[in-house]
Amino acid sequence: MKLKNKNKKTDYSKLKRKLYLYILVIVMAAVVFVLFLRLFIRSQALGERIVRFLENSFHLERLDAMIIYQYTIRNNMEILIYVAIAISILILCRVMLSKFAKYFDEINTGIDILIQNEDKQIELSAEMEFMEQKLNTLKRTLDKREQDAKLAEQRKNNVVMYLAHDIKTPLTSVIGYLSLLDEAPDMPVEQKAKYVHITLDKAYRLEQLIDEFFEITRYNLQTITLTKKHIDLYYMLVQMTDEFYPQLTANGKQAVIHASEDLTVYGDPDKLARVFNNILKNAAAYSEDNSVIDITAGLSGDVVSIVFKNAGSIPKDKLVAIFEKFYRLDHARSSDTGGAGLGLAIAKEIIVQHGGQIYAESNDHYTTFKVELPALPDLVGKKSS
Repeated sequence: MKLKNKNKKTDYSKLKRKLYLYILVIVMAAVVFVLFLRLFIRSQALGERIVRFLENSFHLERLDAMIIYQYTIRNNMEILIYVAIAISILILCRVMLSKFAKYFDEINTGIDILIQNEDKQIELSAEMEFMEQKLNTLKRTLDKREQDAKLAEQRKNNVVMYLAHDIKTPLTSVIGYLSLLDEAPDMPVEQKAKYVHITLDKAYRLEQLIDEFFEITRYNLQTITLTKKHIDLYYMLVQMTDEFYPQLTANGKQAVIHASEDLTVYGDPDKLARVFNNILKNAAAYSEDNSVIDITAGLSGDVVSIVFKNAGSIPKDKLVAIFEKFYRLDHARSSDTGGAGLGLAIAKEIIVQHGGQIYAESNDHYTTFKVELPALPDLVGKKSS
């Protein structure tokens, strides 16, 4: 792609033709001017008029006036012609510079439109069409970037607002139940245990929401750096599913791994664990109750594929944006499942940094997330390039 842009030449043909036409017209005008001046100077009528002018203006004798004319003008005819040519060249340069200045003024006006972000097309002369197209393309690009930045900022602000609202809810509950425990020291043990359990759940939820705030800050202020090594992929997946066991069993769900026990992959273990954790977390949150989440991993050629499949569907309009920053599937802002919308966006960035790819597919019954990673160290650099 870069080679094509580098070898593509800008079409200056219209501008060249216009400038050549200007030069031709001015040169012809200069030649005509010099020839006319030469004939005019050498004409007897001109000489007679000059002699008569000298006689009348300076009260000279005719002979004296003719001598002055002879020595100052007639004998210096070539010099006068050279002076005329020089004047013609200066006029030519002046006209050409004014034409170039006109084009620079048009470009400057176009740049002002870009700087001031005016809502109108940039229009230049017909011969400057190539520059007009580039400036308008740049304007559209800048407008799109500005809109994307505003959209991303709006999404971020919405997420922060949602999280601030969600934080207030468990915090209010924590304060309320702690107040009850403080005001009733002789509360029955069973009731006290119930309140303590509820308070602890709300505190965990509060901690999770605060972590979301930190995640937003880390995502915006830091770049992802990788420390790669060979990873026992099967063990990583088993460990991850064990961690999710309480959350899954609470809704009758289970995660089943289909992979060889000697399967390995080359990458950053902490970052890849975060990727798989985010995908499984998403599957656990949005899959149907009493269903199975299948995790299938295998080696195909020089690529390791990890597939997460769960019962449940994602609408097509949401599926295309699922890897965007601050995008949330649950616009209703569920307090139990709502996150900052960064998990899958960060997962995609981590996989791309590894030289791999991540996909999401969904139909009426199932949703599938597929991760592809290079199996060997030397393949990571090739895929990244």
